[in-house]
Amino acid sequence: MESDGHIRRDPGRGFFLALASTLLTSSNFVTAKYALRGFNPETFSTVWTSAAAFYALLFVLAFGQGRQLAVPRRAAPKILVMGVAVGPGMILAWSGLHRLDPSFTSAVWRFAPVVAMLFGALFLRERLTIRELIPVGFMLFGGLLATAGRWQTVGIGTALSLLGCCCFALQRLMAKMCVSQVHPNVLAFYRVGIGAPIIAAWLLAVGKADFNVAPRYWVVTFLGAFLGPCTSFLLSFRAYKCWELARVSMVFTMEPLFVLPLAYVLLRRLPTTQGLMGGGVILLGAFWLAWSQLRGKPQG
Repeated sequence: MESDGHIRRDPGRGFFLALASTLLTSSNFVTAKYALRGFNPETFSTVWTSAAAFYALLFVLAFGQGRQLAVPRRAAPKILVMGVAVGPGMILAWSGLHRLDPSFTSAVWRFAPVVAMLFGALFLRERLTIRELIPVGFMLFGGLLATAGRWQTVGIGTALSLLGCCCFALQRLMAKMCVSQVHPNVLAFYRVGIGAPIIAAWLLAVGKADFNVAPRYWVVTFLGAFLGPCTSFLLSFRAYKCWELARVSMVFTMEPLFVLPLAYVLLRRLPTTQGLMGGGVILLGAFWLAWSQLRGKPQG
């Protein structure tokens, strides 16, 4: 993929920020899976996103950026789209995770960089090549391998996760398009600050509000909200200021390598053999895609 976008490139800093964001995002699949033992997906999404919005606002105020909440008029529509996409994105993501193993879900989410690449080709004039499309087909094969003969068991969760991938890829595209005009801290706040009331409205509309869960689920949810939807996005949005969207997205392909040991140590959960094989094929395709990206673009 080649881009004619003009950014202040600093690949070393961009990689470090993207990697740190990936480490924090990896905790999402474990903390959320644990919290979903107590909360239903709709209530969890509301608490999770609202807590993240509160943390992100604290970051904005702590760094004296309150006045920057008045964003430029040109960036406002993109920020609105980003925030609105959080609503369905969160509900779809956690509804999918509720039905699936966290490690396999993390592998399915490797399609998010693929969607980000497609969005980049459509909206940022980045060019897709055959060399990049071949590993995408490999990843699709891994998805078919993981769900073959088990659609009744994992199909719905996989479909929900893939739809969630599309919503999150759209969020990252919008963030990339306006990060040069709006500070990353402000972007991170508006992302969850706009999404939280949308999710809360959905919770009330479907009548599934249930906050009567054990304290341990609240603690894990508040911790996870700080690590994942707050701090990880503060870092990834900073990475967009010095590295291309596609390259930052490629670093996220390493996420399952962190989720698998976390899920085993903290949840004592591993995917089924078929899920592990399919997830492994998806991950191999994702690394192949990342390798083709690194070879296909100049580093200067």
